[in-house]
Amino acid sequence: MLKKFKTPFTEMMGIDYPIIAAPMFLVSNTELVAQASEAGGIGTFPALNYRPLENYAAALKEIREKTKKPIGINIIVNKSNTRQNDDLKIALDHGVNLFITSLGNPKTVIEEAHKNGAKVFCDVTNLEHALKCQDLGADGVIAVGAGAGGHAGPISPLVLIPWLKTRLDIPIVAAGGISHGSMIAACMALGASGVSIGTRFIASKEANVDQAYKDAIIKSTPEDIVMTTRVSGTPAAVINTPYIQKLGTDLPWAMKILKEHKLTKKYMVPLIHLMGMKSLEEAAVKPTWKTVWTAGQSVGLVEEILTVREIYAKLISEYEASVKNLNTLGVE
Repeated sequence: MLKKFKTPFTEMMGIDYPIIAAPMFLVSNTELVAQASEAGGIGTFPALNYRPLENYAAALKEIREKTKKPIGINIIVNKSNTRQNDDLKIALDHGVNLFITSLGNPKTVIEEAHKNGAKVFCDVTNLEHALKCQDLGADGVIAVGAGAGGHAGPISPLVLIPWLKTRLDIPIVAAGGISHGSMIAACMALGASGVSIGTRFIASKEANVDQAYKDAIIKSTPEDIVMTTRVSGTPAAVINTPYIQKLGTDLPWAMKILKEHKLTKKYMVPLIHLMGMKSLEEAAVKPTWKTVWTAGQSVGLVEEILTVREIYAKLISEYEASVKNLNTLGVE
């Protein structure tokens, strides 16, 4: 029987283990979310995984039929997401317990979530944004460091977590480059009270993505991960497939100029997002030579496809072994 964790994050969310199955575009489906929560962690998914809104509401209903334990969703809170208010209301109607905000101002989500007793954690990559989120009343932050899949931050987790810890009074969840229990132990030592893990769960039996995507996760090494602005206009970590090599990792100069110009920015940014989402959709769910697969540097320690519950059990066992190893070395 694996021991339960006790951290500020587990206490706040009422869960056994401080492990979020991170919200991944197109990967996090209803079964993956429910199984993560049933395993003692908390499953989450991006609201934009389900379109139109009727499908999103149906997905939340289905998850609630599979588990009564805490669940979470990710909402993009910048102006390009015209659905955010509807996504928030529908999630609150279905008793979502955790909201993860990205790429914008989380004020409205924080205010409305707190009315329902839900918690809000904000994705941050630096101290300035983290302090703003804390001032707005966020319950915690998710420190997205270098090595993460998707929109990774530029700062090493070895620096980012303790740096945020020196200035924040709210819990910190570590994200980026975590796929083994020893990494969870390291994050806890740095001051995190939880972790958010994405890439490891792509290679799960519940993930409803093309088998080639799962195989790529298992076969790839940290050296195979590159940063590209071609997906969303913001640097994102992807596997360096032949298509990515042909496409290049920088926006064409004309798109870059239009994205940065004050008169055209509001049109170009949503367009880049839309183009990127379509590329990801095609690559994730069906065979195509246009392979755009998001993944983090932690692919190097993903060696097999397991169920979500097996992944949780493996992570906890690895964590316990790492802590025990430190104790045998005289480190307490």
